[in-house]
Amino acid sequence: MPAEQAPLLAVRDVSKSFGAVAAVRDVSFPLYAGEAHALVGENGAGKSTIVKMLAGVHRPDTGTIEMDGAPLALSSPADARAAGIAVIYQEPTLFPDLSVAENIAMAKPPRGRFHAIDRARMVRDATALFERLGVDIDPARPARGLSIADQQLVEIAKALSADARVLVMDEPTAALSTVEVERLFTVARSLRDRGAAVLFISHRFEEITALCQRVTVMRDGRHVSTDPLAGLTVDDLVRRMVGRDLSTLYPRRSTTPGDVVLEVDGLRRDGVFRDVSFQVRAGEIVALAGLVGSGRSEVAQAVFGVDPRDAGTVRVHGRQLRAGSPRAAMAAGLALVPEDRRLQGLVMDASIARNVTLPRSGALARLGLLFGGAERRAAAEWTARLQTKYGRLADAVSTLSGGNQQKVILAKWLATLPRVLMVDEPTRGIDVGTKAEVHRLISGLAEDGVAVLMVSSELPEVLGLADRVLVMREGRLVAELDRADATEESVMFAAVGQRKREAATTGATSAAGEQPAEKGVEVAL
Repeated sequence: MPAEQAPLLAVRDVSKSFGAVAAVRDVSFPLYAGEAHALVGENGAGKSTIVKMLAGVHRPDTGTIEMDGAPLALSSPADARAAGIAVIYQEPTLFPDLSVAENIAMAKPPRGRFHAIDRARMVRDATALFERLGVDIDPARPARGLSIADQQLVEIAKALSADARVLVMDEPTAALSTVEVERLFTVARSLRDRGAAVLFISHRFEEITALCQRVTVMRDGRHVSTDPLAGLTVDDLVRRMVGRDLSTLYPRRSTTPGDVVLEVDGLRRDGVFRDVSFQVRAGEIVALAGLVGSGRSEVAQAVFGVDPRDAGTVRVHGRQLRAGSPRAAMAAGLALVPEDRRLQGLVMDASIARNVTLPRSGALARLGLLFGGAERRAAAEWTARLQTKYGRLADAVSTLSGGNQQKVILAKWLATLPRVLMVDEPTRGIDVGTKAEVHRLISGLAEDGVAVLMVSSELPEVLGLADRVLVMREGRLVAELDRADATEESVMFAAVGQRKREAATTGATSAAGEQPAEKGVEVAL
């Protein structure tokens, strides 16, 4: 960006505290028109607080936010919209029972005769916005049932309808496949090239380099650096984010698996998966991989008893578990870290300490009473080990950032000292520093003899941690790959039901007569 060009928006020396916790301290950075700017940092670095100040949810205690060189007074989200700032969150905020067009026009619906809402014009305006974005979404359909990717595009259409000059994208790709991410980026690049300033928050470095030209790094609520992205390496960014070198993201283990701990035989749930059989041994990490919708998460939930099963058996150390009983699974030493932390993993209104100790509340009680001090002491160890950032253990878990909520779920189950740990997306929404710590914890548990079953959408994580990779396709287990045979290609070809002609040693399995996979086939692993 030319040195003489003034920033479209500038954050100048802003600070924000919540009680005794200083979330942001003296942070400054510019956003230029026609440029995408990445904001990176570990969970708890202050990124979400910056986003909420730009959105008008929080006001800075000190410092200013300026647009075109003039200070902005953002007292509400309406003020931010009026100033031309639009925020796209990781979890869209559409009204599900309203139409797409109604959601887009919510802030300022078009009016006709007698000041009545002009619904025909509303649909026409929405259609024009989607044509401008190059996407095909029916404006008249209800928002309920839209994919997350399409909901994000509706949010961008809302921003266009308000003539937004600054687009803030707060981890919008966390729940998207790579194909959906690229479509979202095509739209974001189009807005950027038309003169908008884009602020992009993500933990995925490949996305940052694909979209952004400049990057600001935050650590512990403070500004570390703002630089052009060109010339910076991932190692440079990681060192600035965590304040140290990460020796390895995927720790190497030299353990020999022991006896079979978890044995799944002929598991079936009608319409979801069928004939799933596998074993996990003590000290072994086994990954379930496959396309989104292949049944990976559903298998884990059926093993734990959250979801029903129509056939098959689950045994732990040879003892058969009662179907559909999480209580029996927990008593046998199983633990499940679910994919959806808000709906399945946490009691959002309960304290951090209560959430961490919930599976062990009976063991911590005395004479049938559970005291807060016992909860806090029991929760302190694992929240500290996972470097969870919070004000007090008595605070509601809903006050934490998404990444720190994920750490609380991990702490809750790791504290039970399980025999079998099932983790579904264990590092989703977690920064790179804590991701390395979670990987070390999982590897350490395996070294201590815990059997680990992992579902992950990150292929490097699958290949870096797993001793064996089980590939699912359309509800069936179609391939089993040892660590030596598991490569990106072998997993991909097994997941899409194709075999690579020139590489018979990949270990992928497919139905006879199928042709090689086409280039560009995307696998969400």
